[in-house]
Amino acid sequence: MAGNLHLPVVDLASPDLRAAAESVRQACVEHGFFYVTNHGVDRGLLQAVFAQSKGFFDLPMEEKMALLRSANHRGYTPPYAEKLDASSQFVGDLKESFYIGPIDDGDMHNDVNQWPSEERLPSWKETMKLYIAAILDTGTRILSLIALGLDLDADFFHKVGALNCPSTFLRLLHYPGEVNESDSGNYGASAHSDYGVITLLVTDGTPGLQICREKDRNPQLWEDVHHIDGALIINIGDLLERWTNCVFRSTLHRVVAVGKERYSVAFFLDPNPDTLVQCLESCCSEACPPRFPPIKSSDYIFGRINSTYK
Repeated sequence: MAGNLHLPVVDLASPDLRAAAESVRQACVEHGFFYVTNHGVDRGLLQAVFAQSKGFFDLPMEEKMALLRSANHRGYTPPYAEKLDASSQFVGDLKESFYIGPIDDGDMHNDVNQWPSEERLPSWKETMKLYIAAILDTGTRILSLIALGLDLDADFFHKVGALNCPSTFLRLLHYPGEVNESDSGNYGASAHSDYGVITLLVTDGTPGLQICREKDRNPQLWEDVHHIDGALIINIGDLLERWTNCVFRSTLHRVVAVGKERYSVAFFLDPNPDTLVQCLESCCSEACPPRFPPIKSSDYIFGRINSTYK
């Protein structure tokens, strides 16, 4: 069952930072999802990312498998390799994907990312690097608004070292159009919440993304997230929920099969791996003590990721 959903839209070019921060706070409390416009990522660059993504996923399976996801979570993930909802009756989700982790331009010899052949996809690596730089800048601006919405300084996440070499992952996603009869009822991505702080998502406009704002409701109500041309979709993850003592709530979401190919690009912006995540002072009190013990960011996120793969 899908309902009608109207998510907040936040204008990142607004001169009124406080009003924008309040809109972000309200979105994070009530929905866990919102749109941003005037985000600064060039439309031509977005088109190039989707073209390069399609170019990779169109390669023969043996070429994609040569870049199979490593222990460092970089590279190709084939269909059925990931099961986001452990209760799913299926072997795995329908999607295929490609992960690109943090890039250190000053030390390319230690780059643990995997890259397609430049002979096959000559502009691929440079396009992805340009996009990562642009979307990281947008994500940093959103985190400033989140900090203001939590009654913290705008540069709070900088001050605590979270944005000093943050853990960033770009994930290219491809969902199949035709589904085998044996996969009837399976999901492109089964129900899950994201593990980290914020995710910045752009889609090709094909429907399929749904959210469930009340995790414990029975039966669950799933609502379609509609495409807004030129806008990014932002959602918060479980680590930010933990950081805010559940003032902000991460939201279950999934991608349903709609009988049409679908491409999306997710950018996960998470803290420096050594960041200690503990209840923010503005989110706890004697009446509302911390619900979770402090934990190192990498311990939490990679623990969650590792449990997702067979």
